[in-house]
Amino acid sequence: MRITLSIAALAAATLLSGCLDTQTERGIAGAAAGAVAADVLDENVVAGAALGALAGAASCGVPGLPPC
Repeated sequence: MRITLSIAALAAATLLSGCLDTQTERGIAGAAAGAVAADVLDENVVAGAALGALAGAASCGVPGLPPC
């Protein structure tokens, strides 16, 4: 179930982060998406938020997304 949580948080953060301009905005959006995904999957919300924040903040260098 932890792999599912990680994939869901990463996917949600990546999808949301394409609309945002700074690394901080992407991290916050990723944290929110990760927390929601963790809550839906009945997992640890704090861990989901942390994973989402990391994924959102790391998305600045992903080709195809707007640069930070």
